[in-house]
Amino acid sequence: MNDALNLVSALAAGFLLGAFFFGGLWWTVQRGLSSRRPALWFLGSLLLRTGISVAGFYLASGGHLERLLICLFGFFAMRSVVLRITRLQEEEPNQLIKEASHAN
Repeated sequence: MNDALNLVSALAAGFLLGAFFFGGLWWTVQRGLSSRRPALWFLGSLLLRTGISVAGFYLASGGHLERLLICLFGFFAMRSVVLRITRLQEEEPNQLIKEASHAN
């Protein structure tokens, strides 16, 4: 019973870490494209999101490979969820997509 609870908590941690990482990436792109210093936004966000995610994987795994793999599964499963949510929120293409389509 305790092992099942550990695996479920590792999966939940993976979902939370994935939501934080990929949701933070989406938020960074939205803010970075309109910023005067986008490189600072992207670099700072990358370091913060990666550092928190790696620390979360370390804590969630507890030194067990099976917990780490379940956590990674939850992390990448949340990527699909965040992609679906952000695509639904985007009703019209953003300015970058418009500019890229005019380049052809």
